[in-house]
Formats: sequence, structure tokens, C-alpha cells
Amino acid sequence: MNAITDFYRGKRVLVTGHTGFKGSWLSLWLHALGARVTGYALSPPTDPSLYDLCGIDKLVVSVIADIQDPVALARALKSASPEIIIHMAAQPLVRESYKHPAETYAINVMGTVNLLDAVRECKGVKAVVNVTTDKCYENREWQRGYRESEPLGGYDPYSSSKACSEIVTAAYRTSFFNPEKFDRHGVALATARAGNVIGGGDWAIDRLVPDCIRALLKGEKIVVRNPLAVRPWQHVLEPLAGYLRLAQGLVEEGSRFASAWNFGPHDDDARPVEWIVKKLCAEWGRKASFDVDRGEHPHEAHFLKLDWSKARAELGWHPKWNLEKAIQKTVEWAKAYQGHADVRSVCLRQIKEYAEEKMES
Repeated sequence: MNAITDFYRGKRVLVTGHTGFKGSWLSLWLHALGARVTGYALSPPTDPSLYDLCGIDKLVVSVIADIQDPVALARALKSASPEIIIHMAAQPLVRESYKHPAETYAINVMGTVNLLDAVRECKGVKAVVNVTTDKCYENREWQRGYRESEPLGGYDPYSSSKACSEIVTAAYRTSFFNPEKFDRHGVALATARAGNVIGGGDWAIDRLVPDCIRALLKGEKIVVRNPLAVRPWQHVLEPLAGYLRLAQGLVEEGSRFASAWNFGPHDDDARPVEWIVKKLCAEWGRKASFDVDRGEHPHEAHFLKLDWSKARAELGWHPKWNLEKAIQKTVEWAKAYQGHADVRSVCLRQIKEYAEEKMES
């Protein structure tokens, strides 16, 4: 597989959800690679937002519209004429899904249907990556990582909506973009499942690291829920690199990569919430501290890991930054923001550093 740096120059790429945290990082990276990026999303979901702070609307063609609007979505695809689509528009929060379950299903399930239907009518699309989540698996609290062939499920509306999105994608792949008939339709369709991401510029509510960073910036004590819950933590650039490599593989080798893929951290980086908070406090310094909230909270999985051996073997993808470095880079970004630095430059510097670092085995 050729280097990502060379592949994306001049490519037409549509990113749904480009105003969100991951979408903003991806849009910035694609622009730096020389891609011609069109974004499709609602206005940034938080204030402040990485999208606004980095001025991403000046770097990409930005369509502010709803993934639930099939007419607007089809129009955007026709106008952008993308070769590659990376679908990240979603309701991404477990706790929010308990408050608004119907909306979560409408966005995460029917949003996927709307996109794939639009792809059916859009000539020239070669690759589609639907980004879901590690929570799409039926969680049995195993100590080992889940493989792509494991049963899908989901305890809460968010998790199950993403499992539904996976099932929808598989149905469209067999029905309309069947790998065995690739010569007829020319569309390679895959899904990507990643763990909990951290990094600079995430301002989401009810998410561990953003909540911690907000408290640290205000000089307040961090309040932690579910301190013993274990998650596969990784820097945001890790799965984004996976999505980029996957999309490249779909274009270059078509149906060979048209399936589901895990992009997770090393096993050592599946850590409890309390461990993460202690490391954040140590990296921040300045008498940072935390307390545990002993109140009742909605159910969230206690233990969850991904097996990413398929991505390693077939895509040549490996994690580059361990969890301690991911935390260090997140704090580095937050302190730059606190000091009124040019955060777009900080993001681009971190992207360059990540891209130039060799992958660990």
C-alpha cells in the first residue's frame, strides 16, 4: 500500500460530521494531505469547538445540514462528486441516548440509510467508510478483545443504534454493493470500529477527558463517575489513521477490504477511568485533584477491549502513541489553548509528529 501522504493529494473526499471533534481533526489532516474536502454536518455541537477554533470552514467546503435530511444529503453528494466518503455524523454519547433514544436511532440508523441511499445515486464514489464504535458488540465483559466476527448488540440506545448501523451497512453491501459484483457498481463499503478517543479540542459533555479538562482549565476539582470502568483509550489520531488507510485500501484494492475493521490500542492501554484521571492530574500539575461521585448513573459497560489483529495483518496499521503519550498530547493542546496559542498550528504539529513516527509492533 502506498503512503497515505501521496495517496490523498487531489482526492475528492466527503466527511460527514466534520464539525465534531473527530471530524474536525480528520478534516484538518485531509486538508494538510492535499485532499479536496467537503464536509456535511450540523453546526458545531459545542461552544467552544475545535471546528471554530481551527477555522476549518476556511479550509473545506462546508455544508451545514442534517444527516436526517435525505434530499439535502443527496444534493451535497451530487455537488461534491466525492471519490471517498467517511461517515462520522452521529449522536455519539451514551448518556445522551438515554435522554433522547428516538433521536439517537433516527440519526445513527436512518442517517446511515440516507447516506447509503445517496451513494447508490451518486456516480463516481469508490469507497465508503462508515465509522461506528467498539460499543456495537454484544458486551460479555470478556478480558480479551472483541473480533470483527463477534455478535453485535448493545445495552443502551447509543450502543445498539451503532450495532444497527453496522447491520444496515452489511445489508447495503450485500444487496447493492456486493463485493462479488464489484466490477458492476465499483463501490467498496466498509465499517470501522474504534475505542474511546482522547485529544485536544474535545468539548463534549458527559465524556471523561473533556469533563476533566474543563475542570482543570477552571482550577476546579475533577468529579469522576465509574472509576473502575475499563476502556480501550487511544489518541484521536490513531483511529483516524486507520480510517485513512482503510479508505485508501478500498480505493486501491476494491472489494478486498469491504468488511468490518477494528482500530484499537495495545492491551496495556485498556485502563480504568481512575488511572486516566490520575495521569491527567499528574501531567497537568498545579495541585490538580479529583473526587469520586458515588451517586447512581445510567448503565455503561464495565470492561471493553478490541482485537485489531486484522487491521495489523491486512492494512499494516498499528497504534503509534501509547496512552501516556496520548494524555501528554491532550494536556499539551489544552495548555496551548489556555495560553491563547494558535491551536490549528498545535493540531498540525501533532499530526506531523504522529505521521512521521514509526509504528510500534
